Amino acid sequence: MRKIFLLLAFCFTCYGTKIAAQTTPEKSALFDETELLKHLKSLSSDAFEGRRTGTKGAIKARKYIINQFHSLKVKPLGKSFNQSFSFVKKKNYYGINVLGLVEGVKFPKKYIVISAHYDHEGIKNGKIYNGADDNASGLSALFAFAEYFRNNPPEHSVILAAFDSEELDLQGSKYFVKNTFIPFKDILVNLNMDMISRSDKNELFVTGTSQNKKLANLITNVKHSENIQLITGHDGNDDLDNWTYASDHANFHKNGIPFLYFGVEDHKDYHEPSDTYENIHPEFYIEAVKSIISVFKEIDTSRF
Repeated sequence: MRKIFLLLAFCFTCYGTKIAAQTTPEKSALFDETELLKHLKSLSSDAFEGRRTGTKGAIKARKYIINQFHSLKVKPLGKSFNQSFSFVKKKNYYGINVLGLVEGVKFPKKYIVISAHYDHEGIKNGKIYNGADDNASGLSALFAFAEYFRNNPPEHSVILAAFDSEELDLQGSKYFVKNTFIPFKDILVNLNMDMISRSDKNELFVTGTSQNKKLANLITNVKHSENIQLITGHDGNDDLDNWTYASDHANFHKNGIPFLYFGVEDHKDYHEPSDTYENIHPEFYIEAVKSIISVFKEIDTSRF
């Protein structure tokens, strides 16, 4: 009987260990998926009035970003999170980038810029252009990265950049690149996210590998989500639209800084009032963010 008891105890211990091993991944999720969707839904709601540069909706969005950075222990890049700038495009505009910093544990003086613009089209003819996919999706992913870094500190320092005025000829990122106190040689790469929350074909494109062989090789090594396709392209070397200058990564590229741009194909709701939370694809969005984090991890731990 004693041998039987010991055998049963051994089996129970092994079974319990197996169960624990199976449940561990759920407890060590990269980020809170529910919170990711909640942020996207909030930022693309009517309360933010389309987040047009210089409007009350943009001010509200900026406060939202700063509050999230504070709660996720993200430091300001400079004395404050705000980087103000102005420009003229038929009229005077005043924009504000929101810039956070997560210090690297091995290479604090080398930087990876992860960016997403927070502005959109605002209100036109009495209709709110909510900009759920464009680009509350990329902005909310910045918070997922910040959450991920709390338990997984990056080796290189990371600048989390929420750019303003992308919809007005990329003015926010243009100002940042021209006025950053960080030497270009110390910025390893820009990872830019713009429209990453919906795809009928489960396809997330990454542009920028044709301009940099090291990044191209790194992408081939990434073990991303098996539930979506991570496809290189839209770089001027295929029959697809060239996205090299399509979003904020363009200003990094123009100054010789390598970039990867993550985005989906244009859809019927692009720059329409119908770009709302109800029309995103939650499962795809979650997997897209996971895939982008996987790409970041590969870059951060390599000798890029």
